[in-house]
Order: sequence, then C-alpha cells, then structure tokens
Amino acid sequence: MMPFTQYSGELQTFLERVVITDSNGQNVNIDEGLSLIITLLHKIKTTRKKVMVIGNGGSAAIASHLQNDLCKAAQIRVMVFTEPPLLTALSNDISYTAAYRELVNLWADNDDVLIAISSSGRSQNILNAVTTARDHGCTPIITVSGFLPDNPLRRMGDLNLYVSSREYGYVELVHSVLTHYISDQTAKTE
Repeated sequence: MMPFTQYSGELQTFLERVVITDSNGQNVNIDEGLSLIITLLHKIKTTRKKVMVIGNGGSAAIASHLQNDLCKAAQIRVMVFTEPPLLTALSNDISYTAAYRELVNLWADNDDVLIAISSSGRSQNILNAVTTARDHGCTPIITVSGFLPDNPLRRMGDLNLYVSSREYGYVELVHSVLTHYISDQTAKTE
C-alpha cells in the first residue's frame, strides 16, 4: 500500500506539471491560459451565449460539478448532457459514440463554448462532439485530458489542458482542481 504522503506528493507533482497548449500545439503559460479561460467565461456571461460541458464517467461528474459552480456562483449559462433517460435513449437508438454529437448538434450556436473533458482523450463520443461543435462555430473549444501527450482530444481544442499521468485517479483529481480554480476565480472576479 502506498503511504498517503507519497500519494499526495505525486498528486502535487502532477498539479505542477499541467501543460496548456493552444490550437497550434504551442505551450501557453498555465496562469495565462487559465486567465484566458476565466476572461472568456466573463465574456460568455455578458454576451448571453452558453457553455456546454461534456464528459463520461468521472469526467461527467466533473462536468456536472463545473456546471453547478458556474451557474450558481458566476451566473453563467452552462449546460451538461448527462440526463440519463435522454442520454440512454440516444445511445440505444443511435449509438453511444453519437449521443453527445447529437446533443451538441441540437444545442450549439455560433460563439458558444464547449468544454470537453476526457481522462484518456480518446473517447470517441467526446471527439465526435468536438468536431460537431467546431462545425457549429463554437469557439473557443477547451479540452481537458490526460494519459498520453499525443491523445487526439488534446489536438482538437483552442486551449488544451493536459495532465501527464496515466492513472485515472490523478488525472481526475487534477481536472477537478483545475475546474474548481476556473469556477472559483470566475465567480470572484465579477
């Protein structure tokens, strides 16, 4: 069994090694990248556009938590697509890989924002939704991923937050810290 002090030390290391890249794959300073996202969220609020947040499993929970915090604390219009009857109906009738794509296709408007969260960066339903959001003029698209540095999701966004771990626990914890930071700072800088 790993001692907690070792686990928390490794978590701290992954937090310190978060990488943000732009649409050209160029590194962006983490404080500057997060500040850009926070500024973008303020703009979304004033323009009355919306933010859509997607993820599977633990990433869906992070997406829902981000939606909750941004709606309640920052008064931003944010939606998630994790309502079980609708998601399972689309998955059953079309396919799970198309479910988020269908919902983004239904709800996305020009200049809306999509935040796509996937620990592996390889979930086909997330990748399909990002492509559809881009086709609908969503900009920017923000991706949040982990595992391998060349995962396909990391190459699809305008700003890409990446955690260099291959373990779900560390990736999801760092994603949670990043999204909490974004929502907390967005609410505080009103």
